Amino acid sequence: MFKKKLIVLSSPSGGGKSTLANYLMTLYPEIRFSVSCTTRKIREGEVNGKDYFFLTKEEFEEKVANGEFAEYEQIFGNYYGTLKSEIKKHINSGNSILFDVDVKGAVSLRRNFPDDTLLLFIYPPSFEELQRRLEKRSTESPEELNTRLERAKEELEYKELFDHSILNDVLQTAFNDLEQVIKANLS
Repeated sequence: MFKKKLIVLSSPSGGGKSTLANYLMTLYPEIRFSVSCTTRKIREGEVNGKDYFFLTKEEFEEKVANGEFAEYEQIFGNYYGTLKSEIKKHINSGNSILFDVDVKGAVSLRRNFPDDTLLLFIYPPSFEELQRRLEKRSTESPEELNTRLERAKEELEYKELFDHSILNDVLQTAFNDLEQVIKANLS
């Protein structure tokens, strides 16, 4: 159905990639969502194997040593990564896979699956708006917020490495822009 089997959404924290990913999943229920591995603690309401595969640091590092990840990154003290076996499982069953990953993960996926990867960068209208969104979430301490904002500055520099960039200012416009890009990827 899709020309590219791996559809990758990336943005700095607060950029809106999860909101757009959820929208895309309702629009195209045949797309499978990539379940990443992480070493962070499970949050209330999350389900192991649905939201993430929750691993210990030792389990994660063993998989890294065995070359089992297509991409992985340590972010804010926790590991996050995508298993090659999960990607191959979906591709072999004919499914397209939606990824919600950081920019370095997106670049790694492209490197591992160059012919099958569509990279979409989601960005806010301004750095100040991104900061406002993160502050509004109230999920981080002031120190953690500053760390996220510093990382966001770095991540915004990756924009040019992506196939398409989608401004997430007015949500409905971002939905429409995303839908147009995805329709162009239909075979």
